[in-house]
Amino acid sequence: MEAVGAKWHDCHHVGTIIHVAINGTYAGHIVINDRIKDDSAEAISKLKQLGVSRTVMLTGDRREVADHVAKTLGIDEYHAELLPTEKVNHLDDMLAKKKTANRQSYLAFVGDGINDAPVLARADVGIAMGGLGSDAAIEAADVVLMDDQPSKIATAISIARRTIGIARQNVVFAIGVKVAVLLLAAFGLATMWMAVFADVGVTVLAVLNAMRALKCR
Repeated sequence: MEAVGAKWHDCHHVGTIIHVAINGTYAGHIVINDRIKDDSAEAISKLKQLGVSRTVMLTGDRREVADHVAKTLGIDEYHAELLPTEKVNHLDDMLAKKKTANRQSYLAFVGDGINDAPVLARADVGIAMGGLGSDAAIEAADVVLMDDQPSKIATAISIARRTIGIARQNVVFAIGVKVAVLLLAAFGLATMWMAVFADVGVTVLAVLNAMRALKCR
């Protein structure tokens, strides 16, 4: 599966400075910072290794914060200080460009806030963070990461590709065997055991092959 973009929500980084005064005396600065998740950089790196062509961050945070996070994580493009409706508009633009390019690709959006729900629902694949995500985001998403680890997105893509590959193998194998037996039957060369194998045997082998999907590193 080729993904056009995986959107990183709200940078996980807010720079708010609170001036604290106690009994009329200036007491300094307290910086409140949502730190970048530990495996965010690893997630971006793995996605690019899997062939994700472009990563884009849509955020309501300040531009300087978004710029810092994008450079730190290696995100290709970012749009900052966005309202919820503006996030939807940016996503619509990307979907329109993908359609115009007429490529077999998918656009995924990752978010956890209530304002992300419309974008999660509109993307080809919506991915929500289940631990800290809002109920609205979880309901709108196609995939929910229960441990809130962005790197699991790459794992999910790998599992999906492996599963689809096994399914295609089964389809080709089943159709190929049945066509071969039908051709032999047309020339009077097929036996009863061949017919049984084309039916029951192929089903058993397809099930056994599908069980490989349960084994994932």
